[in-house]
Amino acid sequence: MQRRKLLIGVASVASSALLLAACGTGPNPSAAPTPTEDPSGTITFWSSLAGMDKVAAAFNASQAKIKVNFETVPNGDNGGYAKLSTAITAGNGPDVATIEYPQLPQFVSNGQVQPLDGLIDKSATVDKLANEIRGMVQFGGKTYGLPYDAAPMVMYYRKDMLAKAGVGIPKTWQEFEEAGRKLKSVAPNAYLASFNPNQVAATAGLAWQAGAKWFGTSGDSWQIGVNDDATRKVADYWQKLIDNKIVKVQQAFSDEWSLDLANGTVVGVLGANWSATGIQKRTEASGQKGQWIAAEVPNWGTPASAFYGGSSFDVTKSSKNPAAAAKFIEFLATSPEAIKARGNTGSAFLAFPGLTPVAQDAYDASYFGNDIYAVFNKAYSTVSPGWQWGPNWDITNTALKDAYGKLGTGGTVQEAVDTAQTATVAGLKQTGLSVK
Repeated sequence: MQRRKLLIGVASVASSALLLAACGTGPNPSAAPTPTEDPSGTITFWSSLAGMDKVAAAFNASQAKIKVNFETVPNGDNGGYAKLSTAITAGNGPDVATIEYPQLPQFVSNGQVQPLDGLIDKSATVDKLANEIRGMVQFGGKTYGLPYDAAPMVMYYRKDMLAKAGVGIPKTWQEFEEAGRKLKSVAPNAYLASFNPNQVAATAGLAWQAGAKWFGTSGDSWQIGVNDDATRKVADYWQKLIDNKIVKVQQAFSDEWSLDLANGTVVGVLGANWSATGIQKRTEASGQKGQWIAAEVPNWGTPASAFYGGSSFDVTKSSKNPAAAAKFIEFLATSPEAIKARGNTGSAFLAFPGLTPVAQDAYDASYFGNDIYAVFNKAYSTVSPGWQWGPNWDITNTALKDAYGKLGTGGTVQEAVDTAQTATVAGLKQTGLSVK
């Protein structure tokens, strides 16, 4: 096994130092390509985000020097990252790819994306971002992508069912549990929300909000805390909700989940800004317009949130024209025209300042019974600092999903995070990393 070197850097003033392991194979990922003042040529763009074909077309129409060929690819849950990684390794990947924040460090670690330093105007792009969102794309003192959305975690509730239970919007997790018990007393077959085993990023977000640090560093070693004290508190809490049938264990986006939302069996959703579109799609035929509202996630005593999802635009190692690719991703991540071109495709909350109002104008949020964007803004303002993603999210994600498969046969959330901790440590050691 070739020696793996550690890149040491500070993601932002508010967050801790992040160490990433970079493979010793291939081009040095820390060496920025030579910038081109006025790039031209043809580039390819892969994304699973809806409406990106329209955005690429708008860019092509806005100028004549760079032509973007767009290709829709599966999302990460359906093999999109495996396809992307394989294509980059084979040398025939796209010039530009969409990569979510938890997965980006792995692509950086493997040398599969190029740094943007020297290719973009940092003062007009990343330097304008909030520290926490900037930390999602900067490692080892270099910028490896431009953030697209910020994706603050929020709750959605049926306000008519909260009223039926005689409760207000839960502000704390204790109030959430009490609201769930009161709901069961008036609607025995109803659940206040779901616990979704296929959404490990939601578990990470809940742990993040509670003060967990799943990934950190000490000297030249990784420290892994998938079952740290804050996460154990979260695991015990949700296990109690499961045991008392306040929440229902079911796969997010499944037919069962969709039906339960439509018929009122499940009256709350733990999600993010992007969840609004899916909730509307699954419930509007049931006459629930105006009943769904967004709310800040309950907290442990102090307002706090986390990111749940979110994507970046990145130049891959495959790109033969990184300057043109970088010019395009500046358009994708910072231009109001790109947001307008995407149209009414979802309730986007954008990372770059000034773009969210453009997205809000494009999205028809009249289905909801309150100002969901006001809630998104409040949630975004309380994202807890200091979280960092690890060098190989696939290991943790797969381990926790597999362990969650036992929830219906006597397994517990706590056992699942313990299993994921062991698997993550072992998996990272197998890749040649030093882990404590």
